Amino acid sequence: MALRRYAIVGLGSRARLFARALAGSPRAGLAAFCDHNETRMRVHNQWLGASVPGYRPADFTAMLAKERIDVVVVCTPDHTHADYVVAALHAGCDVVTEKPMTTDVDGARRILAARRETGRPVRVAFNYRYNPVHRRVRELLAEGVIGEVGSVEFGWLLDTAHGADYFRRWHRDKANSGGLLVHKSGHHFDLVNWWLGTRPETVFAFGRLFFYGDASDRTGTAGRFEVDLAASPPLRALYRDAEHEDGYRRDQDVFGPGVTIEDDLSVLVRHRGGVVLNYHLHAYSPREGYRVAFSGREGRLELDVRENEHPAGALPSPEPGRARLTVQRHWSPPEVVLDERLGEGHGGGDERMLAELLGAAEPDELGCAADHDAGLQALLTGLAANRSLATGRPVEVAELLGEIGERA
Repeated sequence: MALRRYAIVGLGSRARLFARALAGSPRAGLAAFCDHNETRMRVHNQWLGASVPGYRPADFTAMLAKERIDVVVVCTPDHTHADYVVAALHAGCDVVTEKPMTTDVDGARRILAARRETGRPVRVAFNYRYNPVHRRVRELLAEGVIGEVGSVEFGWLLDTAHGADYFRRWHRDKANSGGLLVHKSGHHFDLVNWWLGTRPETVFAFGRLFFYGDASDRTGTAGRFEVDLAASPPLRALYRDAEHEDGYRRDQDVFGPGVTIEDDLSVLVRHRGGVVLNYHLHAYSPREGYRVAFSGREGRLELDVRENEHPAGALPSPEPGRARLTVQRHWSPPEVVLDERLGEGHGGGDERMLAELLGAAEPDELGCAADHDAGLQALLTGLAANRSLATGRPVEVAELLGEIGERA
C-alpha cells in the first residue's frame, strides 16, 4: 500500500507531536511543512534529521498540488484553522485539525459547506478521548453502572504555570483563540458529549478576567510568572530564535495590556435528553487537576485527577499525575475502579490518537475518533457560552446552528 503523503501547516510546539509520529510511521510520509517563519521550519527539520520542503502560507494551495498531499494536519493559531481546512478540502485532501475546529460561526459555516461540497473527511484531534481513564468512564456509563444520568459536575483547575501560559501567548486575544471556552474547554465539552452520547441544547455562562491582565494588582509577584525561553532549548529554538522573522513573542507579560480572554468561567449546559452539565474552569489555581462526577438514578461515578500538586516554575510540569475513579451505588459503599498514575502525553491519549490517525491502529471500538460533527458540537457549547457572556442571557444552540446553516 502506498504511503499517504502528509503536510503540516503551523510549526509551533504542537506540530512536533505530529512531525515525530509521521517521520517514524511506516504508513505515512511527511512530505511538506508550511509556516510563515523559516526558522521554525528549519528547526523541525533539524530535530527530525530530515529535509522536508518548506512553504509559505501564500503558497499553501500550490504546495498541496506540487507535493501530491493526501492529508493536511492543521496546527496554526485557532482563528486560522477554517482557512486551511477549507482550502485543503477543496484541493482534494483529507484534514486532521488541532482543536478547536474553528473559533466562530463563520468558520464553522465555511468548513461544513466545504465538507458537503467535497465529501472529504475532517478529523479533530480530541486526544483526551483516547486517555485510558476517560475510556473507562465511557465504558462504565455505557454499561449503566449508575443508571440513567441526571447531571454532571465538572471542575477543571489550571495552575499558575499551565494556566498562565495561555496569557503569555497568542491565546490571550479572544480574536485569535475564542477564549478558554473555545480553545481549552472544547476538550472538556467534547468529553461530556462523548461520554453521554448526546449534544448541547441550551447554554448559560458567567465569566470574567479576575487574576491576569493589566488591571490585576500583582506588585511583587509578577516575577514568579515570567518564563525564560532561553532555559528551554525547544522553546528557545522555536520562538526566541525566531522572533526576528515575525516579531511574535511567546513570553508576553501575563499582567500586561492586550489580554481579552477570561480566566474564571462558569457554564450551565442542558443537553438533549435533559442531562445538565455544571462546569467551572479557572486558570490561576495553586494546583493542576480536575474532578468530574456523574449523578444517576442508581448512584454516582466520580473521577478525580491530580496532575500537579506543586507547580515549580513558569512552565507546565511534565509530571504525569494520578487518577482515581470511584463508583458508589445507592445504599452501598464506594468501589474504587482504578487508582493509578497517568500515562505520558495527556494521560496516554496522544500516542493512541496518533496511532489511529496515522493508520497504525484500527478504529477504536468506543468511537474515540472525532469527526467534523464532534468538532462542531464541542464548539457550539463554547460559542453559545461566549454569546451568553456577551448578552447575559441563556443561548439556544439551535440559534447558532441556524446561523451556521445546519439543522438542529
